[in-house]
Amino acid sequence: MTPGRVAQAMGGIFAAIGTPAQPPKPRGKSPGWKTGQPRTRRIRYPIVKKTTTRPRKQQPESA
Repeated sequence: MTPGRVAQAMGGIFAAIGTPAQPPKPRGKSPGWKTGQPRTRRIRYPIVKKTTTRPRKQQPESA
């Protein structure tokens, strides 16, 4: 058989013989926030906006 055909057949072989790996164990629910702990909102900072640029002063042209 070619290597490609062997690779295609491996799925059926593994299904028939099983796997040596243990199935994953349930670990329960992660604790997350503690019960009764107050949640604080993010501190909102004021928006910093760019100021409008002033037009440049015209310099007198020297001769």
